[in-house]
Amino acid sequence: MQFNQDDIEIGERLRSIREGMHMTREEFSEKVDITDSFLGQIERGERALSVRTLRKVVKYTGVSSDFLLFGKDTNNGTLQKINNILALNSENTSDFIYHIVLCSNDFCKKITEEIE
Repeated sequence: MQFNQDDIEIGERLRSIREGMHMTREEFSEKVDITDSFLGQIERGERALSVRTLRKVVKYTGVSSDFLLFGKDTNNGTLQKINNILALNSENTSDFIYHIVLCSNDFCKKITEEIE
């Protein structure tokens, strides 16, 4: 069986995203409403991502479809900043809020650009 290189790269990016979220295949597949075996096939490049599945993954993860499909981050690191904030392990809520304020300008600017 021959695999498409694009599908392999998409699968690798998807696996990286899932692992970055510290989720198992089973947990992630449940959240995006696909079977864990189908997710495994996508991650290995054995199956192509359908448009329906792409939309579910993008909606759940917040990662741009451009990044997932082409490896290009059109969000200028905004999503990474948000993920870093969400992953912040702080016992002090004020630290969390401080970090949100630091990136809020970038985030708000990006949202405004997408709406316009």
